[in-house]
Amino acid sequence: MLLDGGANQPADIVGTKGHSIDMMRRHRLPVPPAFCITTEVGAQYLVQPEATINAIWDDVLAHMSRLEAETARTFGRGPRPLLVSVRSGAARSMPGMMDTVLNLGVNDAVEHALAESSTPAFARDIRQRFLRGYRRAVGGGIPSADPYAQLRGAIQAVFASWNAPRAIAYRTHHGLDDRSGTAVVVQAMVFGNMGANSGSGVVFSRNPITGANEPFGDWLSGGQGDDVVSGTVDVQPIVTLRHDQPSVYAELMAAARSLEHLCSDVQQIEFTVQHGALWLLQTRDAERSPRAAVHFALQLRREGLIDDTETLQRVSQANIETLLRPSLQPQTRLAAPLLAKGLPACPGVVSGRAYTDVEEAVQAADRGESVILVRTYTTPDDVPGMLAARGIVTEVGGASCHAAVISREFGRVAVVGCGHGTAAALAGKQITVDGTEGEVLGGVLDLSAWSETDSPELGELADIARRISPLRAHPDGDYPRLDDDSDAAVRTAMAAGHADVVSPTPLVTMLTALRVAGHGKPSESEYGSEPTRSRRDE
Repeated sequence: MLLDGGANQPADIVGTKGHSIDMMRRHRLPVPPAFCITTEVGAQYLVQPEATINAIWDDVLAHMSRLEAETARTFGRGPRPLLVSVRSGAARSMPGMMDTVLNLGVNDAVEHALAESSTPAFARDIRQRFLRGYRRAVGGGIPSADPYAQLRGAIQAVFASWNAPRAIAYRTHHGLDDRSGTAVVVQAMVFGNMGANSGSGVVFSRNPITGANEPFGDWLSGGQGDDVVSGTVDVQPIVTLRHDQPSVYAELMAAARSLEHLCSDVQQIEFTVQHGALWLLQTRDAERSPRAAVHFALQLRREGLIDDTETLQRVSQANIETLLRPSLQPQTRLAAPLLAKGLPACPGVVSGRAYTDVEEAVQAADRGESVILVRTYTTPDDVPGMLAARGIVTEVGGASCHAAVISREFGRVAVVGCGHGTAAALAGKQITVDGTEGEVLGGVLDLSAWSETDSPELGELADIARRISPLRAHPDGDYPRLDDDSDAAVRTAMAAGHADVVSPTPLVTMLTALRVAGHGKPSESEYGSEPTRSRRDE
């Protein structure tokens, strides 16, 4: 179906990517035209691949004709060629877990037309990017010169990548349904590598690490979005765009504010600038650290975007438990040898032995070792090692690279962009990763515990919870005492008619009570799960 603002289908049908594209186009934001093959088709493809692709092919051709008409370009020929991206779009966002093919539709005639309309260097770069991406996703040798054969192969590859080992590991980790399949989004390409005043980036409407109410993200002049999110190249902070192209930056910030209000949540937006024109490619609720989750929930409540109940639903029990873990005291940190320094990608402090090989890291974790995964950069194939590790360190990459985004989603302390040679320097050593300061320190360092009362924001959340929760919890007082905040203990106290209890972690107890009573989020094994949405009418 066309994603022209009129689809009005839930993410279960068109995927989170398709849903966001359709929503942005409905609100007249600058988004390249696109269409979607639904998750229902994706699920059917897994059962009957050839019959399914044959059944939808006429519709695919018709929608490609509509993209040609809207862009005034032609697919597979000049003088103004249309190239497309073919991307996955699961009902629940699974960043980087499934295949993508960019710059699709290149053959000799198209490369020649691109060279004439732009430059030979641009045309060669586009073709080389396509060949690398297509071979990685689809396999085989040289792709067909027929762009429609390329398109068919890419669509099939994206559908099939639902069952890639990394995607299966991701769904297993988050307890997601294996049967629903992915949608496929086909979208007209725009080019951040097209000369002057072009580039690509990812912007978060607020800082997903600290929770500060300020834009945060990466910008790469002269590059495509895949360069930014892969973490394979060094990028610039998003404020660089403000200096390079102030009008584009202002337009991007206005779009980010608008999307926050439309989605009632902090957004992560992928964008491209082509010859000074801004294009938004997709938006989704931003992955966030535990500290940022608390900040965001309280900020959005104060701004009137969410109510008290939604505020508590935006903060998981695991968020609170993570924030209450022991932390590194300043005097301990300053006394330890500094081995590497980079960008703090996900806060927290963990210690362990540095492993640079994913398989070795998994085996060490299976033996019960505390593992820190250190890589030049991470890719979706590294997911098993990232899940096995307590912390992640990379040599290159920015705030929106694969390692940074996935570490926040999985709840792994992370420092990225520590510089070339870091992996070799750290391999085999016992290290401590401080994802709050962006430092890698030598040795296993002592941590100090703290409580909810040490944080004004946790205290504010606890006050909100006491007004709403069916079981009010307090740090002390003349009330029955809970030994723990498990579902069973909370359910027993509620069944006994207790209104107030004493708990070692009052806020966690009240969040448990809300969930047990059917007013909160399901329990999560990690704090990085997708926040509950509270969308305004679109």
